[in-house]
Amino acid sequence: MAGSSESTPPPSLALFASPDHLDPELQSFLEESSFRLCKWFAQAGKSGPLPNVNNFPNVAPSLKGLSGQELLSDIQLIMDGSYQPSHPGALAHLDPPPLTASIVADLICAGLNNNLLAEELSPSLSRLERDLCQWFCQKIGFPSISGGVAASGGTLSNLMALVVARHHANLQADPKAVVIASEESHVCLSKAVRVMGLSDDSLQRINTRENGHICLEELQKKLSILKSEGRKCFAIVATAGTTVRGAIDPLEELAEIARSQSIWFHVDGAIGGIFACAKSTSPLLKGINLADSITLNPQKLLGITKTSSLLLVANKNHLLSTFSTGLPYIEPALENPHGGEMGLQGTRSGEVLKLWLGLRQLGEEGISHLLKTSIERRIYIQRKLDSLKISVLGGPLHIISCTPRSADDLNSEHWSVITRKKLLKHNFMLSRPKQNGRFYLKIVMGNPHTLKSHLDQLAHLLNDSVVG
Repeated sequence: MAGSSESTPPPSLALFASPDHLDPELQSFLEESSFRLCKWFAQAGKSGPLPNVNNFPNVAPSLKGLSGQELLSDIQLIMDGSYQPSHPGALAHLDPPPLTASIVADLICAGLNNNLLAEELSPSLSRLERDLCQWFCQKIGFPSISGGVAASGGTLSNLMALVVARHHANLQADPKAVVIASEESHVCLSKAVRVMGLSDDSLQRINTRENGHICLEELQKKLSILKSEGRKCFAIVATAGTTVRGAIDPLEELAEIARSQSIWFHVDGAIGGIFACAKSTSPLLKGINLADSITLNPQKLLGITKTSSLLLVANKNHLLSTFSTGLPYIEPALENPHGGEMGLQGTRSGEVLKLWLGLRQLGEEGISHLLKTSIERRIYIQRKLDSLKISVLGGPLHIISCTPRSADDLNSEHWSVITRKKLLKHNFMLSRPKQNGRFYLKIVMGNPHTLKSHLDQLAHLLNDSVVG
């Protein structure tokens, strides 16, 4: 219509999929996008984990919308400048390549655009989330009353766990309330106490032993000191897989201490908790079933596309009593609580679909294989490193960190910078954490594309990086 203020949609690509007929242009757009993604995967081994290009599309929308081909060109620039987790030398972080089924589920999840806030907005996905959380609870050994909720990352899962713990202890109005964790616990706990409005010293960190385990004797002394000061501890947090070395705190002993003091026991299993879900590796997490709550991050090892984190609780009613508001603008739930009543997040996408379909693709044998082989790769390279030259921090999982045995703190920093650059030239990407004043190079063995031949080369480069 002449003079109309209505804008013209981009040529040859509808803004929204038709509810009445198959859209061939959308189908073509998705097929071309999928082809480009598959091509990106296929080229992963020809370069390094980090991109060599710096081209970047315009950020601001143009006056008129772009065509499908122009959008694909923009997508290609982003892909060309992206980190490549599928490269065999991508060993720096807990970011494995994605499962193919999880990729497809991510696409379907976006297309469905359901909202796990309420069951009427996500009928099948709400049930899927409940049932899948229950399956994980069963694998871990939680009681039948247990349950959980999916969250956007381990930081949020841990925050929610501490909020539940404080609510359970009825200490919501006490800014001096205390959380206890080891000095090697994740930094997200510091964020959590800030968000919760607690005092600066509310996170009490306990020293670790040489193996990375929290010192139980020091923990007991700390509890006595807090009691004499009139301060109340509402949560003891065990770390099942520390960031630098993959150490696992003594879960059974911590559970006993927490129970004797009537303190909530939370396990931050964002890194290592998933090992409890396979018979072959579950002995590493003995006692995890004694926790009141557990954080799991399947994305860190099983190849579930981001994000995929779960907060599991031994009694699911604690989630509801902590977070329920009644959702007055939503129709009442018929049988089970709405997802928005089980955690901090209201609107949530159906990301549980990515986890579910990925697990279905793997099967229990595939899950066990991924877990076992990640540990086997860690053992293999650890044996290849020259123990006379290199000092290794490690644990029972799939992570080790190494530094020159003869270097002091300053020289360890210099070595880590120079060696990391050298390794990148050979297409190996390691991270550079700092612990107790020393810098390390960390190797994460969660990449299934990494072969023994790659590890032989990496060990050779690391051994040669240390003189003497």
